Amino acid sequence: MSKQIPLTQRDYIAGEQEGNVALTSFRDMLTWAQNYARSRSIWPLGYGLACCAIEMMAAAQAHYDLSRWGSEVFRSSPRQADLMIVAGTVCLKMGPRLVRLYEQMPAPKWVI
Repeated sequence: MSKQIPLTQRDYIAGEQEGNVALTSFRDMLTWAQNYARSRSIWPLGYGLACCAIEMMAAAQAHYDLSRWGSEVFRSSPRQADLMIVAGTVCLKMGPRLVRLYEQMPAPKWVI
């Protein structure tokens, strides 16, 4: 069935064009856009153990601008993060704490 744009008032067929219209509010569209952006953003958890943590902090500054890829804010709670960045050498005493933080992260979760 081909769709044609009605040229005059008499070409309008009641009930046919209404299926192509979606009614919504600006608030619903804005909420959808915010949730869409959040779902495709990276929420990193910084776990700095050595001097590599200084490089991680520098990467978040304006010169490198990590916000272009949606990872602007480093989270301080593992429950809010989906990416753990381990910057430094993990020793035996830090291993259990690192595993505990990893277990507290919601799925899906990644580690660098």
